[in-house]
Amino acid sequence: MKLIDRLILKEIVGPWVFGVSMFTSLLMAGLFLGRLTGWMVEGVPPLQVAQIFVLYLPAVVAKTFPMGVLLAALLSFGRLSADSEITALRAAGASITRIVLPVTGFSALVALAGFLFNDLVVPGATRQSLVIANEITRRKDVKVSDPLFKTVIRDQKLRLGILAKRVNPLDRALEGVTLVSYNDKGEEESIVLAKRMVYVDDKNWRIDGGGTIIVPNGEAVIHFDSAWPDNVPQIGSTFTDLIKARDDDFDAQSMTELRATIDQFKKEGSRTPAGIANYEYGYWNKIAIPFAAIIFGTLGAVLGIRNQRTGTATGFAFTVAIIFGYQLLTNFMAVWAQGGAVPAWVASFGPLFMGGIAAAIILYRRNVS
Repeated sequence: MKLIDRLILKEIVGPWVFGVSMFTSLLMAGLFLGRLTGWMVEGVPPLQVAQIFVLYLPAVVAKTFPMGVLLAALLSFGRLSADSEITALRAAGASITRIVLPVTGFSALVALAGFLFNDLVVPGATRQSLVIANEITRRKDVKVSDPLFKTVIRDQKLRLGILAKRVNPLDRALEGVTLVSYNDKGEEESIVLAKRMVYVDDKNWRIDGGGTIIVPNGEAVIHFDSAWPDNVPQIGSTFTDLIKARDDDFDAQSMTELRATIDQFKKEGSRTPAGIANYEYGYWNKIAIPFAAIIFGTLGAVLGIRNQRTGTATGFAFTVAIIFGYQLLTNFMAVWAQGGAVPAWVASFGPLFMGGIAAAIILYRRNVS
């Protein structure tokens, strides 16, 4: 390893560790602190809260690897510029490209480590955190919860709408239920009103105490006592799957598992094209997010090289601005992918491609200046 490589790497490792720690703390506080403190107030044992806190950490840390690289590159090269060390290196014959190269190499190692960590460690920790969170919910003396609205998609068409006034997690039941079934043309086929719907097993449900079927076109009202009306499609979901707030927690699945889930959705037709595109976007993000470190590191290094003296605050400001712009662009891309405007892989890698072009242009201008 040459002297220039040792100089750059020695300068960047410490700020990267600081950046990962700082961003992890901020994200943990913003995403989970309220939930964790709420559990402690409700009497959940502190040891269990600490356990779930530790299990939340891997998913957050994996996302802060690229952010830490960006901050480290900006701070390190800002200091090297301020101390005229970049000028000295250039006077010794090193080009800007050669000076930035160790950062790109370090960023590539961080990206590889982040990808492996995100695919091998994060899914298991996230699944375990969900298990503990569900256990905490079951232990709480809760009789009912908020209303619920869900849809059932088959053959990429809406087949059933489910509206429940209350959810009873202890009995695995929905109360005050309205079911609206749809035909192939998307028209309302029947409306079922029932006081209570209970999960049995094997994704099967029953209606306790009977109910009423309203057929809109025929204006017929039918009262029934059977466990489930013959002309109403079964829900086909477990109680846990039905009541969970979201079903696209990609942190809980590895790339292999996500690919299998997407293939299953396509085979069963249980998701709309927009829903499948969302999963494919999450699949490609398993690669795009960790490997954003390469773009962030290179871009941060070339932006950190400045002729004028600037303080540390400038590096923080650049970091926040770049992360905000990247996040804004990825959100737009995700919407376009779900709408079918662009393929999911383009939505995932598009922001990185744009960032790479920006880094190349700035690097070229630094070399010729």
